[in-house]
Amino acid sequence: MFEALSERFESAWKSLRGQNKISAANVQEALREVRRALLEADANLQVVKDFVAEVSEKAQGAEVVSGVSPDQQFIKIVYDELVSVMGETNVPLKQVVPGPTVVLMAGLQGTGKTTATAKLALHLRKQERTALLVATDVYRPAAIDQLITLGKQIDVPVFDLGTDANPVEIALQGLEQARADGVDTVIIDTAGRLQIDQAMMGELAQIKDAVQPHEVLLVVDAMTGQEAANLTQTFHEQIGITGAILTKMDGDSRGGAALSVRQISGQPIKFIGVGEKVEALQPFYPERMASRILGMGDVLTLVEKAQEEVDLADAEKLQEKILSAKFDFNDFLKQTRLMKNMGSLAGIMKLIPGMGNKLSSDQLQQGEQQLKRCEAMISSMTLQERQNPELLSGSPSRRRRIARGAGYGEKDVGKLVSDFQRMRTMMQQMGQGNMGMPGMGGGFPGMGGMGGGMPSMGGGPQPGWRGGSGATKKKKKGKKKKGFGTL
Repeated sequence: MFEALSERFESAWKSLRGQNKISAANVQEALREVRRALLEADANLQVVKDFVAEVSEKAQGAEVVSGVSPDQQFIKIVYDELVSVMGETNVPLKQVVPGPTVVLMAGLQGTGKTTATAKLALHLRKQERTALLVATDVYRPAAIDQLITLGKQIDVPVFDLGTDANPVEIALQGLEQARADGVDTVIIDTAGRLQIDQAMMGELAQIKDAVQPHEVLLVVDAMTGQEAANLTQTFHEQIGITGAILTKMDGDSRGGAALSVRQISGQPIKFIGVGEKVEALQPFYPERMASRILGMGDVLTLVEKAQEEVDLADAEKLQEKILSAKFDFNDFLKQTRLMKNMGSLAGIMKLIPGMGNKLSSDQLQQGEQQLKRCEAMISSMTLQERQNPELLSGSPSRRRRIARGAGYGEKDVGKLVSDFQRMRTMMQQMGQGNMGMPGMGGGFPGMGGMGGGMPSMGGGPQPGWRGGSGATKKKKKGKKKKGFGTL
């Protein structure tokens, strides 16, 4: 997500590095890069023109702050403008009292509307809000079956009257059922079409008039770029929507849809879909998204993901093990699987400030492969060996057996064991406050000490990050990546 856009913006900052101040002359090259970045991201042309004009005006009129370089100042201006274009703040889903809150889902066929309906229900359930899904798509083959299957998967009831019933009548009866059951929120999945047509709009308008929804959410495919904004505008003019859900954001490295929807349609993006799983729906926060685009990470989203997956009691037990150097292979396996539940390694790394542009796709892919290798080798160990890693240090026969079982060489197992022992020592030091990053963990075995710059993931330590063991090496000199804290 936003990979191409982030790379282009990085080129814009370079043109201002080494300058004493922002001037009309030196800012032009940076603005050209910004304009090119937005156009290549498939943002709407008018949005691009307005964006560049605003940034140009604010950059040239900006007061020079002591200790802040021109490129840092320019990044801050671009960040503020990105936040402004995408809507300033998160617009939460309405909740009326007394309920039920009625949410009408609309969109073209193939945008992931039915899946987004289930994702939204799961999101509400996590907020301790009950939901009822109403299936009114009587046209698309198996659309109702799909919603019923998704409903069972997330343990949310689905109301349907089959494919012969009238969609308006299904919506009305579903609403009555929700009132009778005392459900907080009714989410109505409507029929999509391959393109906008009057029959589709007419039926959608009839359902809207009948149920009087509090929210009308348009589900839009982010991969359609600026067309997503035009579609949102058309639906708003003809039906009247209250917001949009951008799906398939994980498959679009450009991000033009996110930059254009609010500005063109005037309606906020309320949620984004970032994967195929039903858990992969996130509230849309413009400030967090701007931070990701500029390679500054997104710590708040990372923390929220961790809070969803981490059990507090387990975390306290793990901390005790780390402090007493009793962290074992079972704990490591549990932590790697926990990370998988939070998303891919690449996705997590891009949420960490400074890491988004520091690691290439090849490095991240290599990291994923290394984790799989580690998991395979640990799975070949006995329960006793997992609990007592020291047993493997002086036993070549054990390492050979594990290597044969995992399909790797004895050297690979030996490296895993030595890396693990080094990591355990580092984690103990960090837990005792001997290092500057308490609680962050030391690294991943077999990955060359990932607590630093992931040196084994492609060509040596990364600048500005601890490499190797991390305990003794100092930061390398060179250009630093700009974290938001430097602004």
